[in-house]
Amino acid sequence: MTYDRLVCANCAAPVSEGRCPVCRANRERLQQQGFFAGLNPMALIALLAVLIAAVALLAHQTA
Repeated sequence: MTYDRLVCANCAAPVSEGRCPVCRANRERLQQQGFFAGLNPMALIALLAVLIAAVALLAHQTA
């Protein structure tokens, strides 16, 4: 989940605005998790399917 949709339980503001120390800490933590942490499970499955299809196509062309 991305932090632009999260609402802080401490100040009831969007976490992306970083109004309180809790918001700022969670925003930093979410930004440090990396690219794949922000993707939802369906996007990861779709990415995996595309990679498998590309490997299968490459194996078929070399055979």
